[in-house]
Amino acid sequence: MPDLEPAARELIRLVQGVRDDQLDAPTPCRDYSLGDLLEHVHGLALAFTAGARKQRLPGGPTGPSGDASRLPADWRTAVVARLEELAQAWQEDGAWQGTTEVGGFEGPAEQLGAAAANELVVHGWDVARASGQDVTVHDESIGACLGFAAVLTGPEGDAVRAAAPGFGPPVDVPEGASVLDRIVAANGRQPAWAPDRLASR
Repeated sequence: MPDLEPAARELIRLVQGVRDDQLDAPTPCRDYSLGDLLEHVHGLALAFTAGARKQRLPGGPTGPSGDASRLPADWRTAVVARLEELAQAWQEDGAWQGTTEVGGFEGPAEQLGAAAANELVVHGWDVARASGQDVTVHDESIGACLGFAAVLTGPEGDAVRAAAPGFGPPVDVPEGASVLDRIVAANGRQPAWAPDRLASR
């Protein structure tokens, strides 16, 4: 099973590199400002941690909102702490075994763990593009992300997008595109997206 810690550490580094004056910046994630995206990451980290531990969140399976108005005042510390716990949870005994639930989705833990890897890598790319940072994808995450990309571009993709509107329709990429470009394109992002190209959101 993939180790999620390198991808979580990279996203942590990127979150810590976001300036306060960038929270209103647009992102490649449709309809999300950078502040919205950080609040989304804060919520999904909690949901995927509970999924690894086969726990139900208090109040039922509610998905991350993506609403900057709900971002904690100490967001750097809060988001980092949840990402660290997510990575630890998926290293615990039994995390990748059996079935579990994340945000209302129930399925094999192995598939939802791959979805967690995808969220870490793709949102790391989102944060990097929106805040002008460089991103590194670690080998530990690539297989899981490509597996999840195959789901998004396959017969089940429409059902996933209907249930989770944050995934846009897959974007075509040229032959020979990088692995990261293929992953973000499967998630509905334009690999060439930049903050001054709002039409490509």
